[in-house]
Amino acid sequence: MIFLKTKIVILGAGYGGLMTTVRLQKKIRTEEVEIVLINKNNYHYETTWLHEAAAGTLRDDQVTYPVKSVIDVKKVAFIQASVTRIATAEKKVMTDIGEVSYDYLVIALGGESETFGIKGLKEYAYSITSVDAAKRIREHIESQFSTYQNEAIKKEERLTIIVGGAGFTGIEFLGELVNRIPQLCKTYEIDQNKVKVYCVEAAKAVLPGFDPELVDYAVAHLEKRGVEFKIGTPIKGADPEGIIVGIGEEETQEIKAGTVIWAAGIRGSSVIEESGFEANRCRVKVDPDLRAPGHENIFIIGDCSLIINEEINRPYPPTAQIALQQADVVTNNLLALLRQETNLTAFKPDIKGTVCSLGERDAIGIVYGKKLKGKPASVMKKVIDNRALFSIGGTSTVLKKGKFNIL
Repeated sequence: MIFLKTKIVILGAGYGGLMTTVRLQKKIRTEEVEIVLINKNNYHYETTWLHEAAAGTLRDDQVTYPVKSVIDVKKVAFIQASVTRIATAEKKVMTDIGEVSYDYLVIALGGESETFGIKGLKEYAYSITSVDAAKRIREHIESQFSTYQNEAIKKEERLTIIVGGAGFTGIEFLGELVNRIPQLCKTYEIDQNKVKVYCVEAAKAVLPGFDPELVDYAVAHLEKRGVEFKIGTPIKGADPEGIIVGIGEEETQEIKAGTVIWAAGIRGSSVIEESGFEANRCRVKVDPDLRAPGHENIFIIGDCSLIINEEINRPYPPTAQIALQQADVVTNNLLALLRQETNLTAFKPDIKGTVCSLGERDAIGIVYGKKLKGKPASVMKKVIDNRALFSIGGTSTVLKKGKFNIL
């Protein structure tokens, strides 16, 4: 008699997907279960480090490590492919190289930039959404400085950089950028006073919802390093020359810039929409056990999932911390289903703290209820980064890719 193995397919090798894979390979007997991991790239990248690669303060290769360096290839079949759609009725995943069937599916495809329909942003602004995107930003900024140095008639706006969004991604990128600019000016022999950096935010505050005292510290730090904040200023559009912002009810103003970085929004993967899931900006409001409503064999985690914080009646932000915690719950729930149990674990985020870097040696944060700023916060940020590496890849990955420059 031939027994067919139960097949678990995991989509995405980001924090949630790769953690789920690593957890499953340790807990499941592969004689009974087949595990398949599908990812666009053959590497994992640390999403929370991309702002450093984009600014050029961290090498591209430092934010990545091979998927096969952390999975057991005897237990997990890895397929490098781009997922295009999920046919839930047929229990099949469509990719650019073929179809893959599944019994249980974990969707952890990450997110995409959300431009909220603002005209020109997709065409003329950069987003920090992948290693390749970060590399393009770094190369573009270097190109602007190089071109300015060599052109006979100087185009001053080449040296203007606009960051749209004063949330975590925008502020952390600015923290790295102000560290990189002096290096760029020295390399290309440019007067640093000619460089202009704007942070444009539609909301009324920087880092909305964060502790006001720490936000003031962050703003003062960045302003001292040359960043000009334009808060309560919505971006109305972008074009090859820069951006258009709203001033008051009806007026607009053009800000010319050689570089525009859009860091103000994220949505789930477009595969969610293509596959017919009911979603808001490609994020599915999952059941408490992290399954997609109406789909008993499909779990959704990470940027593609939507979980409401009942205390404030707003969604939890999609963070690496939550994705890693979701992976643990999904793993346990898959094990329960394989044992034919019906009482699955409900997911409840355990937010231990939040730290926002302001460059290599400065940061702000709240950890276990305690406020941190400056060097202690920066050290804590590196500890958190190394802990994420350890959770998935263990000691060897920390030793290869970890951050130890804490002095």
